[in-house]
Amino acid sequence: MDLKELRRQRRSRFTGSLIPYMGYIIQSGVAMVFLLVLIIFSAWYTSLLRDIPAGIPIRWIMLVLLVPSAVHSSFRTYLQTPDTIFLLPQGHRMKEYFAPSWVSGNVWKILRLAFVLITLWPLYIRTDESPKGLLATLLVLILVKLLASYGLWRETAMLSRPAAMGYNLLRWAVGALMIAAWLWQPSVRALIFAVILAAAYAAALAVPGRHAVPWERLITMEKNQGTRALMVLGWFVDVPGREQRVYARRYLSKWGGGIAWRRNTAYRFLLTKSFARGDIFGIVSRMAVLALFLVWWNQDSYTGSGIYVFFLFLMGVQLTALRKLHSESFWLTVYPLPEGSKGKGTIQFIYRAHLALALLTGLPFLLQLGERPLPVLGTFACGALLAYLFRAYSTRKEARMDEDDL
Repeated sequence: MDLKELRRQRRSRFTGSLIPYMGYIIQSGVAMVFLLVLIIFSAWYTSLLRDIPAGIPIRWIMLVLLVPSAVHSSFRTYLQTPDTIFLLPQGHRMKEYFAPSWVSGNVWKILRLAFVLITLWPLYIRTDESPKGLLATLLVLILVKLLASYGLWRETAMLSRPAAMGYNLLRWAVGALMIAAWLWQPSVRALIFAVILAAAYAAALAVPGRHAVPWERLITMEKNQGTRALMVLGWFVDVPGREQRVYARRYLSKWGGGIAWRRNTAYRFLLTKSFARGDIFGIVSRMAVLALFLVWWNQDSYTGSGIYVFFLFLMGVQLTALRKLHSESFWLTVYPLPEGSKGKGTIQFIYRAHLALALLTGLPFLLQLGERPLPVLGTFACGALLAYLFRAYSTRKEARMDEDDL
């Protein structure tokens, strides 16, 4: 059996399954929105480079943006559940199958890392007192990326899941320390520290027991990554067979507990619990934190208002994916939900969540309310208007779908 050819065929099959949906993405206008965002960002970044604020914490900015790009790792193995039976006899040869996954995963991640670094570089060399060289910095970041990828692979194979979680935290800590040392310390001292830390981390990875091939975990990881790709497509078109990954999130277990136990609120209860335990909540939460930071940083200018509206738009796009949640659930066809309660409950939930995010991410503007009352109030009004427009769009689309069903 040619394992490399098997992986290539599976990758081609998965890519081919996405191609028919590309037309819908182009028709949705996402290309124009992306181009508009790129133009706005370029204009803002050019203006920032021409008039850089004094005391900008460039090293901290570099650290915050480079660490996720360098440490985050993932692989597409395209493994399937039947492989635990049919590929099990090939376990001693699976390195041939996994090698292209490791290489391609790192190549794309390194390109992304290089893009982030090159984008930050003009700001870095204009504000740092003793900037490092571009090529040397890129090589250090590539070292961190390869070390993090190796660490992720070893974590996946560990017998103990608590140990894997601990090593996951260690991987992020090691990557952050290596990048921080390079940004703050002299080059030679930083390199010595990075080499020693990398050697210690590699030695620590050899301690826990590991599976030869962690079939179940790799299959779960592959299923989750495939689901994310389909979820992105689900923003533009109905994609059959989408599944949502479920997270425990015990700290949100009581959310929705106060909803009245009635037929007309049954789907609202289900949607609340599903949102609290699904992928969309994690994506929106990360967007909200990033928006909150950027808005706080630009709270005294119209740039902050633009960032606020832009992130609210992105979060609105994410929230509208909730309309397709449970669209193929068998139990919703069995349980006697009142007619129209599913669509109305979903639109109401999205609208309220969008308004809450508009209020949360706009909190830094309240610090400027005394000095700039009209711009602040106008920004909040734009946020509320954007949430209303998303609600109106969802309402019209729901009504159109109901007409098609008649």
